[in-house]
Formats: sequence, C-alpha cells, structure tokens
Amino acid sequence: MDSIILDRLPFHIEAEPLQQKLRIRPGNEREFRRLLAEGEAIARPKAIYKLAFIEAKEEAAVVIDGIRFTSRVLRVNLDAASRVFAFVGTSGAELEAWADAREELLARFWADAINQAVLAAAMGSFRERLLAQFAVPQMMTMNPGSLADWPIREQRPLFALLGDVKRAIGVELTPSLLMTPTKTVSGIFFPSEETFASCQLCPREDCPNRRAGYDPKLFQRKYAEMKQ
Repeated sequence: MDSIILDRLPFHIEAEPLQQKLRIRPGNEREFRRLLAEGEAIARPKAIYKLAFIEAKEEAAVVIDGIRFTSRVLRVNLDAASRVFAFVGTSGAELEAWADAREELLARFWADAINQAVLAAAMGSFRERLLAQFAVPQMMTMNPGSLADWPIREQRPLFALLGDVKRAIGVELTPSLLMTPTKTVSGIFFPSEETFASCQLCPREDCPNRRAGYDPKLFQRKYAEMKQ
C-alpha cells in the first residue's frame, strides 16, 4: 500500500483549558484569544501515513514492509499484530513561521503553546480517523527516541518506510535526526488489546509530557529477553 497524505487535518482547540494551562492573567485574555484565533486561521496541520504489514519478528526486531526496526519493546508490543500504521504528523511550516515571527517574548511563548496545541489536536483527530476507517477498537503508539530501547536513529527506517516525507508534507530530518518543523511527531500506531505508553518505561521525573506513571518492574516483567 502506498503512503497516504492528509493535507489539512481537522483540529479544535478549547481556549479556556489552554488559558488555564498557560496561567493567562485576566487582563491578557483578550490578547491571547486574538492570537489564538490568528494561529488557528493560519494553521494547516498535515500527516503522512502508511498501512504496513509485519513480515518477520526476531528476538529484538521486526521487519515491516521489508524494512527492519530494532527494538525489543516494539517487537513485544507487536507480538499479536500483523499490521501497523507508520506516520509523521506536523502542525505545519505555516504555523511555525507565524510563531517564530512574534517579536514580544510573551507573545512568542503563547504562539509556541498554540502551535503545540494544534499539533496535539490534529493528531487526536488523525488517530480517530484511523480507528474509524480501519475498524480498530484501540491503538497504542511508539515513537523513535522516546525510549533507549528504540533510539532516535530509528527515524531513518521510519522515514524510509513512508517515502519522500519532505515532499509530501514538508517535514525533514536534521543531521541530528530531529524533525523540522519542530512541532512534528513520528511513530507507529499498532492495534492492541493492552494499554501502553512509553512513559511507563521512562524514569524521567520532570517530563512535562508524561502520560502514565513509571513502572520500574515493567521492563523486566514483560520486555526482557529470554535467556537461553
């Protein structure tokens, strides 16, 4: 199956929760909402994805559509799966240029948060689209670089699996394997009856994006390789 390009992902941002998160003062609410409306009008979030099939499962790697991904955690998480959805999604170069053009420090801070909120909302709608279109009751996700077990160098095979991501949605890898525009996320969605979040395996305490508590025994209990 060829990669699919979604050129304008739908998104919706609730102003009040974002204001509370950013601790917007009452006297700044009008200016913040003006900036939010401006960003929403400019934003053009997009994604590229591919329905791909698992061809081989090794001890600590999987082969997906002829491309090898090395990760014991990914391999175990895909134990019952036969297909995955590889993806890259971004809030778009348009919104990043708009955010970077803010001259005032506070406005730049707000614009960056709006940019991140657009990405989160757009990726949420993208996920819901896949669930409905492919009749999948539940999907988990893994992202290259989120765990030592699946390091950021695994961006290369992921981008190779998807094709010309830069031409498709304007996202490219830097020499350090970070992505531009910066408000971009990549990874693999996979059907799963069990819940999973990389946060469960990450001991970092001060992470602002933590979605689940760290379980120090989970890796040994579920993901450690069997000794011969």
